[in-house]
Amino acid sequence: MIDDPDIALGYVAPDVAAEFPELALAYTFCEAAPGRSPAAVRERLRDASNRFTGGKAVALRQQPVPAAYRVFFRHIGIDPDDQRTPVEAIALERLRAGGFVSRGAVEDAVLLATLETGVPVQAFDASAIEGRLGLRPSAAGERLDDLHPLRAGSLTIADERRPLAVLFGDVAPDAAVGRRTTRVALVAIRVKGVPGVSVEEALWTAADTFSEGG
Repeated sequence: MIDDPDIALGYVAPDVAAEFPELALAYTFCEAAPGRSPAAVRERLRDASNRFTGGKAVALRQQPVPAAYRVFFRHIGIDPDDQRTPVEAIALERLRAGGFVSRGAVEDAVLLATLETGVPVQAFDASAIEGRLGLRPSAAGERLDDLHPLRAGSLTIADERRPLAVLFGDVAPDAAVGRRTTRVALVAIRVKGVPGVSVEEALWTAADTFSEGG
C-alpha cells in the first residue's frame, strides 16, 4: 500500500462544460514502468477471473456506474452495444478468453482499477504531457499523428499543447505507454451519475496496484 497520490482536476473547455455540466477529468502521476506484473497482481487477476462469472457480466450494465457510462456514450453519439464501454469490454474479454490474462504492470493496474470501480482508467506516458490535462474539442487540422487525423469537434483528452487521445478512442502513439516509459499519468473520466469518490477510488486503486510486490 502506498500513500494516496495527489489527484488533480483537469480543465474542461467551456463549450463542453455547457453541454455536459457534470463531465470531469481527474488525473494523477505515478512512477511505473512497463514490464511483467508482480506475482501479487497476477494472483489478483486470477481471483478476479474466478469471481467474475457470466452472470455478473450480463448484470454489469444494470449497475449504476457502468450504466452511467452507457448513457454518456449515447449522448456523444457512440452506440455502447457497438463500441463497448471500457468495463464492459473488459467483461466480454474475460468471457472470450476464459480469464483475465496478465498483459503487463501498467495494463493490469488499469484493468483492475476499471473492473473494481466501473470507472474507466487510462494511462499515458507522462513524458509526452505538457501542462494540465483536460477535455476539449479538436480544432480543424489537428491530428494524433500523421496516420490519425481528427474530425474537427471530436471530444479529446488533451494537454495544454495538443490532443493526446480521442475520448474513449485512439491514443497518440507517442503518448501511449511504451517500453521506455518510467512515469505514467493515470486519467479517469467522470460522467453524470458517477460519484466523485468513485473516480478517486479508481485512480487510487491503479496507483496502489503499481506498488504491489515492489
